[in-house]
Amino acid sequence: MSSETLHENPDDLGSDVIDVHRAIVSVMEELEAVDWYNQRAKATANPELRAILEHNRDEEKEHASMVLEWLRRADPVLSRHFRTYLFTEGQVTEIEAEAEHGGGGAESTVTDGDGSLGIGSLRRVGQ
Repeated sequence: MSSETLHENPDDLGSDVIDVHRAIVSVMEELEAVDWYNQRAKATANPELRAILEHNRDEEKEHASMVLEWLRRADPVLSRHFRTYLFTEGQVTEIEAEAEHGGGGAESTVTDGDGSLGIGSLRRVGQ
């Protein structure tokens, strides 16, 4: 068992739900490690140790990102929310108002993660 934090009988959940649980627990663990490394890097007076701790912290961010991407691919609703909020500019609450209610005066811009507006991104779909 990857975790003892299941709230229901595993026999009733199915492998898909348990895999999502494994991924969520893994993201939690990776982000907790980011916090620990970040605090330790900030606290040490030794620059060489700080560099190692910062490197390790950033590796944990990569791991968390990889699992988040797996979760996004496995969960269409999570994917829709990621597409709404991630890599945008402006107030997050205004983006939510715009997404949920079609208003609110959000001045957000969805970017393609590289700072572009995604123009031409449809070309990548069929490639």
